[in-house]
Amino acid sequence: MPILARASSYGDAKKRHRKRAHAKINVMENFRDFQLGPDPFGRTWHARFKYLQTGISIRHSDSVDVCFVIESGDEKAQKVVVLSHPAIREFSKRTGRLISDTWCSRMAACKLRQVTENGEDLDKEYLTITQREMEEYDAAIRKWETEWVRTHAA
Repeated sequence: MPILARASSYGDAKKRHRKRAHAKINVMENFRDFQLGPDPFGRTWHARFKYLQTGISIRHSDSVDVCFVIESGDEKAQKVVVLSHPAIREFSKRTGRLISDTWCSRMAACKLRQVTENGEDLDKEYLTITQREMEEYDAAIRKWETEWVRTHAA
């Protein structure tokens, strides 16, 4: 099954997640519908992408906001990962990285995974990606992209 294929059901995704070695990059397989955790309390979360839009239109913020809905049992929460627009422009200029909606969504999924697994800021609705985290997550995304091309390009 291709790495980027959508899970046919929530149960299938859960089974595949358990079979693979745990790594932050697993989230790259599908940033729209994926598993998180376990969190510090042992819960596993199901995350679904809700939207990506510029923060200026909803919060008067110069940012890109990526929203996910996460669920674990009866608990449900909305998390908005915030990427500073000036920071991603500077990052792009410095590294040559092309910034796209997909890249921003993958960065946000990495942040959501980190917050969930570490329990840091888990109570916050808005999660900001720092410059250091941007570097770390982009390195993981580049590694995944290189590996994916190596194993899937003919």
